[in-house]
Amino acid sequence: MIAARALTTVVTMLLCATLLGAQAPAPFPKPGRPEQPPAAPPVQPPPSPKQNAKPTPAAVPSEATLGVPLYPGATFITSYDAGRGQRFYLFGVAASFADMVTYYRTALKQRGTDLFESPPTHQFEVGRYREETMAFPPSVTVKDFTWGGSAGYPNPKPGAQPSHFATIIQIVPVTADK
Repeated sequence: MIAARALTTVVTMLLCATLLGAQAPAPFPKPGRPEQPPAAPPVQPPPSPKQNAKPTPAAVPSEATLGVPLYPGATFITSYDAGRGQRFYLFGVAASFADMVTYYRTALKQRGTDLFESPPTHQFEVGRYREETMAFPPSVTVKDFTWGGSAGYPNPKPGAQPSHFATIIQIVPVTADK
């Protein structure tokens, strides 16, 4: 019986000590005082490589800069950072996909490769691809933007003619230091 009382006393004392050590409840907020301190502004994560691949306004590149011939009348649209010191250069043309493939087969003296049937996309490799230093192989890629009844790639310059480009030419030039 004495042992039971001693055990009950010890348990009660431990329970009281636990309750007394517990955190006291926070008082109710008073008018004019914030409930919690203002949160720190959110930390912005560093930009991802894809976010860095934004178009940049640039001067119209020349055939000498690109290292490949440009179709006469091709309109420079923009360029994108491709990574690893490379850029994509986009040009629009009103000519058909078939005419562009024929032009580049003749100008580059190679057949190239059909990448996709739908939408038709054809690629001509124009330099050696080095995986350790390049993001993409140096190439000329031709894509049909009228496939499936589309009006074409919209001209990004409002009011400019043509309003849409039937075909887009993407050029990844050979970089001299690669």
